[in-house]
Amino acid sequence: MTTTTPPVTLDDVRDAAALLRGVVHRTPVLRSRTLDALAGAEIHLKCENFQRAGAFKFRGAYNAASRLAPDQLSRGIAAYSSGNHAQAVALAARELGTTAVIVMPEDAPPSKRAATAGYGAEIVTYDRYTGDRVAIAEALAAERGLAVIPPYEHPHVMAGQGTATLELLEETGELGALLTPVGGGGLMAGSATAAKGLHPEIRMIGVEPEAGDDTKRSLEAGRRISIPVPHTIADGQALHTPGELAFSVNRRLVDDIVLVSDDEIRDAMRFAFERLKIVVEPSGATPLAALLTGRAGPLPRRVGVILSGGNIDAGRFARLCGSGTG
Repeated sequence: MTTTTPPVTLDDVRDAAALLRGVVHRTPVLRSRTLDALAGAEIHLKCENFQRAGAFKFRGAYNAASRLAPDQLSRGIAAYSSGNHAQAVALAARELGTTAVIVMPEDAPPSKRAATAGYGAEIVTYDRYTGDRVAIAEALAAERGLAVIPPYEHPHVMAGQGTATLELLEETGELGALLTPVGGGGLMAGSATAAKGLHPEIRMIGVEPEAGDDTKRSLEAGRRISIPVPHTIADGQALHTPGELAFSVNRRLVDDIVLVSDDEIRDAMRFAFERLKIVVEPSGATPLAALLTGRAGPLPRRVGVILSGGNIDAGRFARLCGSGTG
């Protein structure tokens, strides 16, 4: 869908930043001389793996939930997610004094499911390869009178996600390029809105797993393309089609999408652990993989990277970064 009025603007991102001040963590920006040498550029890593609930998703979830009318908020929230948005909505609901029902795939990482339940949410499971999570969540919402907060198809969600980039640029100043993971496209839409709004010449580079290249195909076709639900270790990016609203932003603002393999994602996770001393989940490691493999192409002098999350349990991390397949 192409709209004449963008679903999210720089002012929306700034407004979200004001609302989120004191609620979300202002996450650190890390540097590494080793990474700079390998990438051939000055790299600034925005570490959303240190965000509340372990990922950038809390920004958008809280921004959207806090703007619900009081009577709607009191009835509760519904959401659907493979893990990070699930945790984010569950935590936002708890912080705002309401309840959450989350539709999660049966094969969601156990640690993400446990964390979601730990924040007090009710979990409803489905088969991601045969079920329709949107339809399930909307049916539950209609039955119980809940407000649905989708993981990316919402202006307030996208605006909230863009606040990570706003913080990054406030700290670093102008950057020549910004790399972000791309799943449904909400993080990229918010990031690109903030980055291009402040620095129109910045190059926006999205990164997808090879098996889940729906956004790359869609941008090349000029319309949303659906693929079979991908099998990839990057569970946060295991989507079959870009979000409609997010794609309407990204088709205007994204300069390139690059792909990385599951093995390259494992190598990036291992590099982050061994050289940067941080834990990044597979989806969060895809931009780092693009840097380490050179897939991002020739880079400008100063580059930003959104490391989107770190929600992975110790056992799976060890299997992925060791000799196992995860």
